Amino acid sequence: MGIGARLAAPGGPFAVEDGVYVGGPRTLREFVEATWAYGDQVFLVSEDGELTYREFFDAACGLARRFGEVYGLRPGDRAAVAMRNHPEWHIAFWAAQLAGLVAVPLNAWWTEEELAYALDDCEPRILLVDGERVERVRRWAREHDVPGVVFHGETGQAGETGQAGEGFREYVRDTDPLLGPPPVDVLPEHDATIIYTSGTTGRPKGAVATHLAQAGAAMNPRYYAAASALGRGTVPGQGPVPVSLTTFPFFHVAAFTSFYSVMAAGGTLVLMRKWDADKALELIRRHRVTHYAGVPTTALQLLDRAEETGDRLESLVMLNTGGAAAPPEIVARLTALYGERIEPRNGYGLTETCGGVFANFGAEYRADPRSVGRPTPATEVRIDRPDADGVGELWLRGQSVVRGYWRDEEATRNAFGDDGWFRTGDLARLHDGRITLVDRLKDMVIRGGENVYCVEVENVLQDHPDVLDAAVLGLPHATLGEEVAAVVRLREPSDVTADELRAHVGARLAAFKVPARVVVRDAELPRNATGKILKRELREELTRG
Repeated sequence: MGIGARLAAPGGPFAVEDGVYVGGPRTLREFVEATWAYGDQVFLVSEDGELTYREFFDAACGLARRFGEVYGLRPGDRAAVAMRNHPEWHIAFWAAQLAGLVAVPLNAWWTEEELAYALDDCEPRILLVDGERVERVRRWAREHDVPGVVFHGETGQAGETGQAGEGFREYVRDTDPLLGPPPVDVLPEHDATIIYTSGTTGRPKGAVATHLAQAGAAMNPRYYAAASALGRGTVPGQGPVPVSLTTFPFFHVAAFTSFYSVMAAGGTLVLMRKWDADKALELIRRHRVTHYAGVPTTALQLLDRAEETGDRLESLVMLNTGGAAAPPEIVARLTALYGERIEPRNGYGLTETCGGVFANFGAEYRADPRSVGRPTPATEVRIDRPDADGVGELWLRGQSVVRGYWRDEEATRNAFGDDGWFRTGDLARLHDGRITLVDRLKDMVIRGGENVYCVEVENVLQDHPDVLDAAVLGLPHATLGEEVAAVVRLREPSDVTADELRAHVGARLAAFKVPARVVVRDAELPRNATGKILKRELREELTRG
């Protein structure tokens, strides 16, 4: 019996019945209440100082009480959260869970128009924002008579910028340890979150997760942590608690996977206001960071800078990437630089799965770096209508899958089957229990009737030593229907030509997969806040050109 099977066996810590973890929490309120026991252990570290679990929990309880006592909010009301990775983000989010509200984490980089679209859609009864977001939501708040709380002024101290007023109040921390959370009923079937999809191919949709779904999402990384420990020959739950430099924006589900794991173990989250590789190395050294979590782009930049400066990343034991496809280069670079001391981990998850539901780590990752690994015990997998190569659409069903899209019956009907299966829109193959992603279904290039999987071509391009980044997409073609195009960014200095890159691909892949057009780009490839390449923008640029 394998490690995963032992952990999920009847009576085991991750046993599943009727698709639900038997021994896990049933609501996010239940999950966060358990963290009070960690007391004076440090939970959050930021530029402004440290916050212990007790300080955090007391502050979240205080705000949760004020939601009802001051603002008249009731369970089921929506609370929009829009701010950077400040400690106050967690106070605001978890206060909403303690009060039975539906938390709506909004993309902090959205413009006023983009924020207004989501606010019109979810109709929150309160806005929880930092100083940088106030002016982007003030007009909407005024027009809809919705109050707001400013948690963090632009200067770094709430209250210094004078950004409250017009229905906004400045946040004042209430940490009375004797009062606890408000006495409201929070049930597993109640909605816990609305998280908007990234919108790389169209308007974002609000994915609605129940408390039971999010509680399952909180158990998933705990399962992988236990499996990882057993795979290394150690006992799960013993040894030092994790200290994680989590660089995902908190509004993204990849961050949820990371901070759920840290909170469950009583670990520490080290926050960054803005990504900077040198700053990250400094924080890793200063706080003895054990776990790094971020998109593949920042992970590669971290490894580049560590190699350039000779930093041995002595405290690091885990390098975890998510939010976008991880190029095989990451695990190869990590192993070449540090041997097997730092465990690599990547995975797969969606907004609609509340975060990671597959993970690839340790020896299996090194042996098969193109895979996203194995599913959690509470996740069922199906490859729909596979072709001769075993490639078909990946369908998922399980505890952490959302119940549908907010007020969008058509989108829900198109994405979810009657029997609970969610159609991911990703092409994948299943082999020996592991999933390998091949491409996005809609982004696959069909060239003269032949399917070209963009990820496959991107991986080959990224294997070239001069290629720093690559995106492959389809462009209209008069006779073939589509032709394959590639946009690459090169390392400096480099004099490699487009024809040489095409020859590099042609030496490894069939001729119909070789990009007919290769464009070298000096600037970074456009990405959303979670690291996914915006191929729509690249396609528009190439079409105009």
